Amino acid sequence: MHDPESPASREEAQLLPDEWLKVKTVPGNGNLSPGVYYPTGTGSKRSRSHRHGASRRTRRRAILKNGECNILKSRISQRRLRFLQDMFTTLVDAQWRWTLLVFTLSFILSWLGFALIWWLIAFTHGDLELDHLPPMQESNGWKPCVFNIFDFTSCFLFSIETQHTIGYGARTTTEECPEAIFIMCLQSIVGVMIQAFMVGIVFAKMTRPKHRTQTLLFSKHAVVCQRDGELSLMFRVGDLRKSHIIGASVRAQLIRSRTTKEGELLSHYQTELELNADGCDSNLFFIWPITMVHRINANSPFYGVSAADVLQEKFEIVVILEGTIESTGQTTQARSSYTTSEIMWGHRFVPLVTYNRERQGYEVDYSKFEETTQVDTPLCSAKELDEFYGNQADRRSIGYASIPETIYDKPSSPLTNMTDRLVVDALRRASLSTKPGLPKYPSHYFNNEECSSSSEEEESNTNDRTNVIS
Repeated sequence: MHDPESPASREEAQLLPDEWLKVKTVPGNGNLSPGVYYPTGTGSKRSRSHRHGASRRTRRRAILKNGECNILKSRISQRRLRFLQDMFTTLVDAQWRWTLLVFTLSFILSWLGFALIWWLIAFTHGDLELDHLPPMQESNGWKPCVFNIFDFTSCFLFSIETQHTIGYGARTTTEECPEAIFIMCLQSIVGVMIQAFMVGIVFAKMTRPKHRTQTLLFSKHAVVCQRDGELSLMFRVGDLRKSHIIGASVRAQLIRSRTTKEGELLSHYQTELELNADGCDSNLFFIWPITMVHRINANSPFYGVSAADVLQEKFEIVVILEGTIESTGQTTQARSSYTTSEIMWGHRFVPLVTYNRERQGYEVDYSKFEETTQVDTPLCSAKELDEFYGNQADRRSIGYASIPETIYDKPSSPLTNMTDRLVVDALRRASLSTKPGLPKYPSHYFNNEECSSSSEEEESNTNDRTNVIS
């Protein structure tokens, strides 16, 4: 126990907002589960964080919010050779300026290369001598390899006409030089291959399924609240286009550190999270925004994680949406991630799909896509909640009010004592923690009266039962 008059306790009390000084523990009753809840005052704008004044420990992202992988690769042996062996994929993945540069150079260099070959053919045949130039050819009876070739410029123009089959008619090959006929055939084949290769790269780059992900949305925050009596981690996905994603499926993976039984530290251990939406599995009928739900049960890696632990844990949840684009038939994949600073405990997404009677259709208001509302949510972990309720599944929900309040009014009920112990113990651990980032609570939350009341009631109940037996 802290001394309420000590300087440390007074300093901690000053750091807490006024609204939190009014927060009290809520015992178990017919309407609320035991725990600590948000202040309900409306005088000031509340923070979206699930605890006021709480600083979070952020984690370096593996997947950025826009879906890009934050991975830097270094010290690759024979890196350039490996990438050049897969030139097509390298140019498709490259930035547009490099792709366009290669596109331009491929044509210019091929024109210049074959122009040099045509100049060498004309030079070795003697077509570039003064007596054999085009004005003198008819009087001298000279037959060149290519008509109307004066210099290298003429060879360059003839190279462009040959490669692209322009055929202006002024320059043509003759049967005088077999090598010229062979080079003409070779350049025509090479020109077609270059055009097919470069046009294919530009087309593949423009029609990449990656661009379709720009109209697939993930909510900026994930929320944790109760759904059907269970703590659930939820996030929202949406599609802005009218053309749908066929066979859409959503996966989620948890990335965090893990130590094996042998002591090996796995710094980026991946765990698959089970997802469902509206009573279905992760395969979606994706016609409007859908909230994906991960139930925090005994099979979940978050089973023992409480709201206070989220402030201390370092993990990242990677979410992946995959499906086939209806208009192109290509498979696309959209990615995003959530770190601990983007998980809001005690929030719920607001509905955004309504029926518009005027337009005779369902209307999706995307201005509410990121909007959440605060709801009463226990701050303890799902494991502690299960231990508290046991098999009483009908009492798990916050809004459950069908149990008579007289059950909780009995002074000898062990449920009340367990409620006090659970709440006080959770708050005491959060207040006495030496880890940075946890908010400190004033010591009067854990006064001796609150703890002794539970122990005295429990001791009196034990004495009563002993007297009855005797």
